[in-house]
Amino acid sequence: MTGTYEWNPMPHVVQIRCPKCSEKSLFEFAEMVMIRRRTEIPFFKRHKLLEYRCFRDRSGNRSHAAIFYAGLNAHNTEALTSLPDGYEQTQWSHSRYLYRGHGLDIGTAMCDVCNLRRKHDLNWPRDAFFQIEYRRSCLWAFHRESAVELRAFIASHDRKPEKFKWGKFLLHVPTHFLHDNARETIVKRLDKVLAQ
Repeated sequence: MTGTYEWNPMPHVVQIRCPKCSEKSLFEFAEMVMIRRRTEIPFFKRHKLLEYRCFRDRSGNRSHAAIFYAGLNAHNTEALTSLPDGYEQTQWSHSRYLYRGHGLDIGTAMCDVCNLRRKHDLNWPRDAFFQIEYRRSCLWAFHRESAVELRAFIASHDRKPEKFKWGKFLLHVPTHFLHDNARETIVKRLDKVLAQ
């Protein structure tokens, strides 16, 4: 979807098609903390629950980071123990806002059907479980809750996003999905996806 604003907040956990079995599964974004001192790099390279990465910025300068993949080896940051001075477990926790400071689409794919647990590079919206196609355009939702609201929003006649919990998401629905002649088809397709 494209939309009103360039920045479209995204939840920390979304529902995707499992990369292995194509069933409904979860994707949880990884969290990244920049390593402040070069002397700490060996610690983070050896850490069992964190992944070390080196990045180059546009100027060619190197930045070092430690990445935590929730759901891969541990479900929460409480498992991150014995960190160097100046680092807290909570630095790898998700923000209470729908915001990722690193801007990377990396995380953990978790499927209860085939027991998949692995790192995954999210390809959004192609990976979205709740998606339909209408006139060669993709309409998607983050997860079941937002898909239910998307369906109700499309089906309604007044279409006031502020009435919905996911109203800011609904502001980004492209207008060709909102035309009166598209309503019936889109609602039927969303009903079919929600029934899965």
